[in-house]
Amino acid sequence: MTTQQQLQHLYWRAGFGARPADVAAGLTPRKALRQLFHDSQPAEPLYSEQMRYTETAALTPPPTPDLRLDPQAMTMKKGMTAEQRKQQNRQIREAFYRMNTGWLNRMATSPAQLREKMTFFWHGHFACRVRRPDAALQLNNTLRKGALGNFGDLLLAVSREPAMLQFLNNQQNKKQHPNENFAREVLELFTIGRGHYSEQDVKEAARAFTGWGYNAGNQYTFRAQQHDDGAKTFLGRTGNLSGEDVLAIILDQPRTAEFLTTKIYRFFVNDTPNPAHIQPLAKAFFQSKYDISDLLERIFSADWFYDAANVGTRIKSPIELLAGIKRTLGLELENEQPLIVFQKALGQTLFQPPNVAGWPGGRNWIDSSSLVFRLQLPQVLLRNAEFSIALKEDENDLAPSVSRADRTFRQQVKARVKLAPLSQLLAQTAPAAQAAQLSRFLLQAPIRPENLALIQQAAAAGPADGRLRTMVTSLLSLPEYQLM
Repeated sequence: MTTQQQLQHLYWRAGFGARPADVAAGLTPRKALRQLFHDSQPAEPLYSEQMRYTETAALTPPPTPDLRLDPQAMTMKKGMTAEQRKQQNRQIREAFYRMNTGWLNRMATSPAQLREKMTFFWHGHFACRVRRPDAALQLNNTLRKGALGNFGDLLLAVSREPAMLQFLNNQQNKKQHPNENFAREVLELFTIGRGHYSEQDVKEAARAFTGWGYNAGNQYTFRAQQHDDGAKTFLGRTGNLSGEDVLAIILDQPRTAEFLTTKIYRFFVNDTPNPAHIQPLAKAFFQSKYDISDLLERIFSADWFYDAANVGTRIKSPIELLAGIKRTLGLELENEQPLIVFQKALGQTLFQPPNVAGWPGGRNWIDSSSLVFRLQLPQVLLRNAEFSIALKEDENDLAPSVSRADRTFRQQVKARVKLAPLSQLLAQTAPAAQAAQLSRFLLQAPIRPENLALIQQAAAAGPADGRLRTMVTSLLSLPEYQLM
């Protein structure tokens, strides 16, 4: 494998793809990794968390489209008219859309690629879907802040987030009436994994989390009068255990490090975990007291990370696909609404996971309809082709019961791409060899000879000033571009 191939592999897995300038910089993979960690040290919030919670302000349009100045009403009062509810829903939806496109643009343009990629991982790991944009934004900023730090600190912070407490019903978890939902998901999905605790452990953990809630100001609140302060036995330990104690006991289990390492390995390396890689990584992760950056550095520095079995073998998620095109080509849309449509059509919308287990990923990203749309997308973006698609009805949407006609998006997408950097990348390459050279940059999987021949023919048949656009569009339309 060439140095360029290693660099591109690193940039796709530890970020959202390589730009021509990244390849031209001449860095070794080791130096590029150090640069990724350096550039990802700042934890800049996504917008501001100062979104005020009021129940009347959302009934009037916000003065500007700035999310930071957009107060939201997140509950529906009984006295509201149908028109007021409709307007409220629209404003909540627009706030989520701004958060969504703002984050997607951050993924594509931020130098903090590793932090954004890891925030995206935690976004799926700590999957949460709530109605309040301010709560969802606050959780996202918490994930972003702790993305590369200590997992124990991140786990505690997320467990105290109002969005998560609301989503998993811990606001209703009280001494007289324990609610097990939050405790169960912390064990099953967030930390130790199914099969390594008993139903009694879930019940005892739920008792420990009684009283954990939040107030109207979207801040964590411990309600002592609702907390069960009796003796509990959890994973073999007995005492007047608090929620914090339960989380600490979970972190004391080596199995937790193995569970997390396996999931991170599947996300960054291969959908099929290799026990020979997992075991030493998990042991080091546990011994480091869950240092996330240390684990990632071990993964990206390993020789096996660049093995052929791990390169060009993972299907890009819809977000990785969109963010990658934006990053590699400097793609900008005149109207960003289609970015939401693309996500919904492809099956992954930021801030809207299907359930607490998150997106299943892997081969689940591809079905007959989504693959066709994936292969058509470059024509839409680079050729301004009109497209028409009927989005699937989403029972979790704010307005689910709408007709197929109302769910159909049909328009021409006006987009701009920056092809000059690609042209510079090919400046020293003879015209006859440019398609092959470009394929080595844009594709992580080797191009089939028959596809390369077709692309060369298409480029030669068109006008000279459109050859590069034709080649780029054709390469991005190949099944191989779906892999990273």
